[in-house]
Parts: sequence; C-alpha cells; structure tokens
Amino acid sequence: MNVACFITPMIVAIITTIIQKTFSKKIERLKLSILNMLLWGGVVLLAVEHVWHGEVVPWPPFLTAMANPSEIQIMLHEMMLTGGLMTTTVFAVWGLILTIPRLITRITIPTSEFKRTTTHT
Repeated sequence: MNVACFITPMIVAIITTIIQKTFSKKIERLKLSILNMLLWGGVVLLAVEHVWHGEVVPWPPFLTAMANPSEIQIMLHEMMLTGGLMTTTVFAVWGLILTIPRLITRITIPTSEFKRTTTHT
C-alpha cells in the first residue's frame, strides 16, 4: 500500500519552488529550476499512478489510507521512509547533474592546454 509516498517530495517541491521564485537572482547558480523539474515530474508521475490504482480519490479524505484511522500511522511511516528516500534520491541526481559537467571541464581543460603548449610550430 504505497498511498502517500508522493506527498514528501511534493512538500519539498513546494518549498524549493517558493525559494526559487523569491530569491531567483541570488541563488541562480544553484540551478533550482533543475531540482524543481525533477521533483515536480516525480510528484506528477506518482500522483497519476496512485489515481490509476484507486489510492487517491476525488472525494475527502482523498487518500484512501486516511479512511481507516488504523492505517494513518502506516501512511505516515511510508511518507517518511519511502517519500524521504525518493526525495533524497532526487537530490542526489540533482547533485550529479550539477557536479559532472564541472568534473568534465576540469579534466578536459588541462588536456587542451597541454596540447597547446606541447605543439611545435
């Protein structure tokens, strides 16, 4: 029963979107737009999947796990564990997206400078 795992990344996506919109010029180099696209894309896909399987419904309480009070604790645990791991994974992928081009630049620039200095004319 994976009912609420998309709520954790959605809360983080709301917070990072507000930060991006509020401080856009000051934190432009963090590329929060990439993080927000990853988070919102995952939230939308998971929400569609949960609607498809009937775990999210258009009437209150919206999440079927909240209809039975005994399942609320299970849902909260899932939000923390599964949703937390998914959010952490998205942050790790975002970090790689930001880091890999910098590493490639560091590796390729010294090589091109070496070729320029060792070429005989």
